[in-house]
Amino acid sequence: MADEAERRPTPLALERLARECEITPFKSSGPGGQKKNKTESSVRVRHLPSGLTRIATESRSQHRNRESALERVWLELRRRARRKRPRVATKPSAAANERRIAAKRRASEKKRARQSTPDE
Repeated sequence: MADEAERRPTPLALERLARECEITPFKSSGPGGQKKNKTESSVRVRHLPSGLTRIATESRSQHRNRESALERVWLELRRRARRKRPRVATKPSAAANERRIAAKRRASEKKRARQSTPDE
């Protein structure tokens, strides 16, 4: 549960992020009837420094959608900022090398058996 709390941005973090974003309300499409067709409850958030765009259309509340879209931008920025652990190169074991060489030898012998001999 502590990990879940760390993933959610604080209201202060979202407020700071909103200053770096262009927030555009728009009318969404799809099921929802007159309420959805008349109101601009969907929100598109574009993070200007990175060009990242996220939308939220699930709620009938523009405020809730704005918060959801900002949260998605925040999560994506955190994901992109995470450093990947470097890959540690490993060598194949001696037994694995032997198996590979033995398989190559068998394949070579099979191909050599297919070749026609000069006296044919």
